[in-house]
Amino acid sequence: MKKIALFASGSGTNVENIMSYFVSSKDISVNCVLTNNPDAYVVERAAQWGVDCVIFDREDFYKSEKVLDFLLDREIEFIVLAGFLWLVPEYLIDKFENSIINIHPALLPKYGGKGMYGMNVHRAVKENGDKKTGITIHYVNKEYDKGAVILQKEVEIESSYTPEDIAAAIHTLEYRFFPRTIERVLLPELFPEDDSDLDEESDS
Repeated sequence: MKKIALFASGSGTNVENIMSYFVSSKDISVNCVLTNNPDAYVVERAAQWGVDCVIFDREDFYKSEKVLDFLLDREIEFIVLAGFLWLVPEYLIDKFENSIINIHPALLPKYGGKGMYGMNVHRAVKENGDKKTGITIHYVNKEYDKGAVILQKEVEIESSYTPEDIAAAIHTLEYRFFPRTIERVLLPELFPEDDSDLDEESDS
């Protein structure tokens, strides 16, 4: 059983979707949720699913190795950033080399970097008149949104779409593809080399 940790800073809709996807898995377990925001609704979502949630502050994260020690104590093998807004420190990236992934609500390298998250991205997409947008799932390195791309999926943008409409379309892509991509990264032996099956509906 591969143990994963989910990091989030906000509501935690992707966290809940991932917990739901893997709740009956014999191969992957969501061991814990970590957040830098004690007021985030993700804390409540974790409690509802019976998953331990740890709250940490900036000093814990950047000036100590408390978070790393916790992850090692839990024997975590893989980290998923699901709406986590802080830059991951080097000590954590070095320890979990090629074992931290993130989802970004745009087609990187467009609309990436510090401050580009959530509605900030969707408003920028609308203001620039883009005809399409999408999601990027990528490995995490020492720069915001610069790690190697694992998967991108696109959605067309109608001229009538508001930023809220764009957000809804992106959420649909996130919920469909994020858990399945996590599964394929962690269990490559169970899936084809390409991601063509990601275009098929899954009952997993």
